[in-house]
Parts: sequence; C-alpha cells; structure tokens
Amino acid sequence: MYASRKLLNWFCVTALWLSMAGHASANYPDRPIKMVVPVAAGGGTDFTARVLAEKLSAALAQPVVVENRPGASGNIGVQQVALAAPDGYTLVMPITSFPINPSLQKLPFDTVKDFSPVVLAGTLPLVLVVHPNLPARTVSELITLVKNKKESINFANSGNGTTAHLAGELFNRMAGIRMVSVNYKGGGPAVTDLLGGHVQVYFSTIAAVSQHIEAGRLRALAVTGTTRSPELPNVPTVAESGLPGFDVTAWFGIFAPARTPPSVIQRLNAELVKILAMPDVRQKLANHGVQPGGGTSEALGSFLISEIDKWGKVIRESGIRAE
Repeated sequence: MYASRKLLNWFCVTALWLSMAGHASANYPDRPIKMVVPVAAGGGTDFTARVLAEKLSAALAQPVVVENRPGASGNIGVQQVALAAPDGYTLVMPITSFPINPSLQKLPFDTVKDFSPVVLAGTLPLVLVVHPNLPARTVSELITLVKNKKESINFANSGNGTTAHLAGELFNRMAGIRMVSVNYKGGGPAVTDLLGGHVQVYFSTIAAVSQHIEAGRLRALAVTGTTRSPELPNVPTVAESGLPGFDVTAWFGIFAPARTPPSVIQRLNAELVKILAMPDVRQKLANHGVQPGGGTSEALGSFLISEIDKWGKVIRESGIRAE
C-alpha cells in the first residue's frame, strides 16, 4: 500500500511538473535570460557569448544578460547552470576545457547527463607556429628535425590539459616523435617565451599570433582544423601536411540544464542558427578567429561525446595528470 501510494505521489508530482513546464515553455520567454560564461570578461568565449546574446535579446524580445563566473577551470560557472532550474532562463557557454576536464579531474556534475545541448556557437582552429630560428618550414621538416636532433625541441602549452597542450601531445603521438612540453600559465606568457626563443614550437589561437606571423617574428607551419582558415588561407592544415586525420579545434557550445523542455531547446536553437548565419555576426566572430557554428542540438550532443572520448584517450596515453 505504501509503495503504491508513493508511486502515485511520484506520478502526480511528475504530471504537475510536466504541466508547469509545458505552460512555461508555451509562453517562453517572458522574462530575462542569463547566459553564464565561466571565465573572466575578455577572450574568445566571452566575446562570442556577448555577440550572440545581443542578437538573441532582439530575437526573443527579452534581455539576455551575460554573467561571468570564472574559477576552477570553468567548473564553477558550469556547476551553477547544472543546478539551475531547467526552464530555459539559465544557459552556459563553457570554455574549451569542457570536454577535457572529465578525463583530468573529479567533477561535481556530469558533463553529458546534466546538460541539454542547444547549439554549436563556433569553432576555433589553432595554428602551429615556430620560432624563425628553427630550420623547419613545413610539418614534415619539423618532424624530421625532432627525430634527428640530439637536443630536445620544446613546445609551449598554455596550461596543463589545455587544448594547446593536448594538440602538442596528439602531434607527438601521431608523428612518432617526442617534443618536450613546457607549461605556462596562459597563452600570453607562452607567446612571449616563443618570441624570445626560449621554446621553439607552440599551438596557438590564430588571433594571438597573427600579427607576429605577418611581421615575420613567428613562422606558421599549419593550422589544426580539417580545412584551411580564412585568416591564413595560404597555410595548409596539419592533416594535408603529412598527418592525415589530425584535427584539433577548440569550440564554444551553448547548453541549458538537463530536462529543459524540448520546445524551449528548439526555439533557442532555431533563433541562434539564424543569428549565426547573419553576415555581421559572422564577420565579428571571424575578426576574432572564430568560425561560426550552427547545426542541431542533437549534433552538438554527439560532438561533445566524441570530443570527451577523443581527449580522454590522448590524456590516458600521454599520462597527463591534473595539477
């Protein structure tokens, strides 16, 4: 009897929640929306979020407010959204470590189960740059140089477990070489030491080094995405330069808490896909090296899982540990 009553109560509560969710989603949105960015203001993630939030505010006729909640490799802001009400009024644009962190540390949330994917906002290919004193002008020449050189060749990384770090480790594995990783607290110090010749190689965002490439202070060997970058059209991809299948792309996605009504997800996805196709939005993002995204929420969910699997394998095989 008790079990039956308990089950009946559960069904009543569930039915009430579904009824309330359906009513809320039918009128969605009727109040401001918060988009959490789990890093400090400035940088690619924050910039992309603000460009999209401004357009989404106009499309939904409700304010979309960007809230910066930095800390713990992005986990503080992400956890806030994981615990938020699943009503479409709290969103998050995680930083690029989002699919990497599950393999590096114990998290207070489940990266897949605790979120509803909305849309892929943009991708950010890296560029493999070297100091001009290094006698390598192609990826193949760099690989040969590392294999034959008696002294170590170092590659900078912008932090343990960052995309720049894992790009170097994946390059090592696929090329069958061993460049030594040198850890920095951010991309700025890494670029500074590369310019000074203290390290020889770096996988950088394009925006951070484009002026140095143009001035000849750094040499670009390849970009890391599956296609050439519009910002560096004459620079080949790593894949077409001798390492087929090499693909490292930082990316930004928008997520809502798990169990957000499908109608709300669909509305947000439809509006954001239209926004990402706008010429002025595409130009603003391109100016920061971001290639606009799009696609379905289901595609983002599948992509997230594939990225977690991919980087988990690299982390395990490279023996990377959280600091």
